[in-house]
Amino acid sequence: MKADFEVKPKIFNSVLVAVDEDDSQSSINAFNYAVTTAKRLGLPLGIVSILEVNDLNIFDTLSHDVLDQRRQQLSSDLANYVNKARSFGVKNVTAYSGEGKPGVVIINDILPDVGADLLVCGSKTKPSHNRVFLGSQASYMAQNAPCSVMVIR
Repeated sequence: MKADFEVKPKIFNSVLVAVDEDDSQSSINAFNYAVTTAKRLGLPLGIVSILEVNDLNIFDTLSHDVLDQRRQQLSSDLANYVNKARSFGVKNVTAYSGEGKPGVVIINDILPDVGADLLVCGSKTKPSHNRVFLGSQASYMAQNAPCSVMVIR
C-alpha cells in the first residue's frame, strides 16, 4: 500500500443528475443528493432524463402521437425537477433530454456537451440469492463515464 502521498481536496465544478422517466425511488434519492450537493457547494446542476424508446412496443414507436406525448411528458417531468431544484435553492439549473439507452446517451451525447465532472445516478437494484446487483444503466455509467460517478441507492 502506498501510504506516502499528500491528501488533496477533490473539487467539483458542476453536477449532472440522471433521473428515470418513471420517477423510481432510486432516481428521487439521486436527485435529492445532487440538489443538496449543488446547493451546498454552489455548483451548477444539470438534470437529464432519457426517453427509452426501446421500451415501447412496435406500434407505439410507429405512432408519432404516442412518441410526441411521451416527449411532452418527459419535458414536463424535467421542468418539474428543475422547479424543485430552484425552489430548494440551486441557482443554476438546466434540463437535458435524449432518446435511446440511458447510459449510452448520457455518456456519449449529454456529458460531452454539459462538461459535468460529477455524475449522480440512482440504481435500481435486483436482489438475487443474497447478492445485490447494480442496475445495468448505473453500472454502465460508472464504468464508462469520463468523470466521477456517484451511485445512490
